[in-house]
Amino acid sequence: MKKLYLLGFMCFISVVGTGQTFDFKIDHFALVVEDVDKSAEFYGNILKLTETPHPDKKPGFRWFIVDGSSQIHLIQKEFAPFEKNKSMHLCLATQDLEGVIAHLEKNKIAYSDWPGKKNAVTLRTDGVRQIYIQDPDGYWVEINTAVH
Repeated sequence: MKKLYLLGFMCFISVVGTGQTFDFKIDHFALVVEDVDKSAEFYGNILKLTETPHPDKKPGFRWFIVDGSSQIHLIQKEFAPFEKNKSMHLCLATQDLEGVIAHLEKNKIAYSDWPGKKNAVTLRTDGVRQIYIQDPDGYWVEINTAVH
């Protein structure tokens, strides 16, 4: 019986010890947009993200810093339209959701809870509060109070 336990423990250690781990961080999220300047206005002035220059200074590209080194890249290109489902969204976390909501209302940006009720906030079962907005191209953005 001891040999069976020892064999099981060794198998467990070999599986756990050989598992590959990568130290991933989100570098950027790229969005194809119809009008890069209109979208940049939204991400810069509505979401208050800081713009950072494209390294090649190419036209049709605008980059914004989200947190530290994570970025959103806006790329102006033609592409096949598709349904922008709320389940496919960018999520930004803040501890000042009330300030964000006041800023959205001041700028006449519609927001809703997950089911779609206008000017409402979802309270998740884990205590996180969240709202949803759409950018000028119809991409969904969740803003919540999750702590990381």
